[in-house]
Amino acid sequence: MWICSDRAEQRTCLICGDRATGLHYGIISCEGCKGFFKRSICNKRVYRCSRDKNCVMSRKQRNRCQYCRLLKCLQMGMNRKAIREDGMPGGRNKSIGPVQISEEEIERIMSGQEFEGEANISWSNNGDSDNSSPGNGVSESNQPSPVSTPSSSRSVELNGFAALRDPYLGGPGPAPYQYLPHLQSCPAHSALLPPPPRSLDPQAPALLISQLVSAEDLDPLGTPMLIEDGYKVTQSELFALLCRLADELLFRQIAWVKKLPFFGELSIKDYTCLLGSTWQELALLSSLTVYGHQIFGDLADVTAKYSPSDEELQRFSEEGMEVMERLIYLYRKFGQLKVGKEEYACMKAINFLNQDIRGLTNTSQLEQLNKRCWYVCQDFMEFKYPHQPNRFPDLMMCLPEIRYIAGKMVNIPLEQLPLLFKAVLHSCKASVSKE
Repeated sequence: MWICSDRAEQRTCLICGDRATGLHYGIISCEGCKGFFKRSICNKRVYRCSRDKNCVMSRKQRNRCQYCRLLKCLQMGMNRKAIREDGMPGGRNKSIGPVQISEEEIERIMSGQEFEGEANISWSNNGDSDNSSPGNGVSESNQPSPVSTPSSSRSVELNGFAALRDPYLGGPGPAPYQYLPHLQSCPAHSALLPPPPRSLDPQAPALLISQLVSAEDLDPLGTPMLIEDGYKVTQSELFALLCRLADELLFRQIAWVKKLPFFGELSIKDYTCLLGSTWQELALLSSLTVYGHQIFGDLADVTAKYSPSDEELQRFSEEGMEVMERLIYLYRKFGQLKVGKEEYACMKAINFLNQDIRGLTNTSQLEQLNKRCWYVCQDFMEFKYPHQPNRFPDLMMCLPEIRYIAGKMVNIPLEQLPLLFKAVLHSCKASVSKE
């Protein structure tokens, strides 16, 4: 259920910027873009752009180019498989969330190739009208639109600072994943993944995975995170500890890059550019997995001895609340999957080899390395976990969320970080103690 609160009223559509009314087909959007996407998919429409396929999408201009509007819907993760085949209101599957699909699949949809052999393909190059969709604020069934997420149970108690006053009770929140072209298509079911070249030898991925694991520093973090009983931690002391911890995590990422089996193939400019753009994501991934025992144990104990003032609580931003909810969701997700060191090493390499970062000199080489790690990781998981067919796509879908959170954390004021960490670690620890 869409959260009815002041915060929800301020959400904007990820397609056109209009006021959003909920999560429709997997992402936050307005009724206009929701109706447009549904009509386009149900009617198998193929549009044409009379410009350069890069038209501006805004509330006033969204009707000028149907092609670019549908393109942005797909790029932002709108899930066409969540639309009921009979075109009636309501999602076909409430468990289907946002998806990342490859540029090739997007092109097939936009050109109509995806609908070949099906009847009633509609061609158009005129502006679309929102008149056939309900007015903003009311869904087609005059009911709040259902959330299409990995879990449809979302706590409505997460308003203001209920998460700080009470144990976190809600289920995983919705995750409108950003479009990441460097990640291959990763739908909700592994059977829909593009078939990679398979080796007859199930041990074929072993060498690369062994090399990736060997590059990791899996020793406990050296930053002191133990504190005497009864000691009250100040905001400045906790902030200094977080800075020291970030320094150590950064240092470990630098050392890790130089141990990668393909490090010698990367130019100095490219690996410097990649590391500078991804180190925060890598540090976040490691904190949620291999260093999770210390972060959610020792560091949580330190943050518990920090008492924020009323002024700090009141100044905590909406971005901070969003990051907190998403981090709790990821913590629970990784806890459910029990990520192994081999999976962690593969995920880290895939996230690092992002050929879409600006300033790179050899994107084709990075794309090939990325695909190699991708396929090796998929082979490994399918061999080791034959009874968990969705394990690989589930883990890959966590990478866009990590990138989104890392990007959001950059915008959070530094003085709010101690409170953010306290809130996240307290909520995660409380959820574990109740299980």
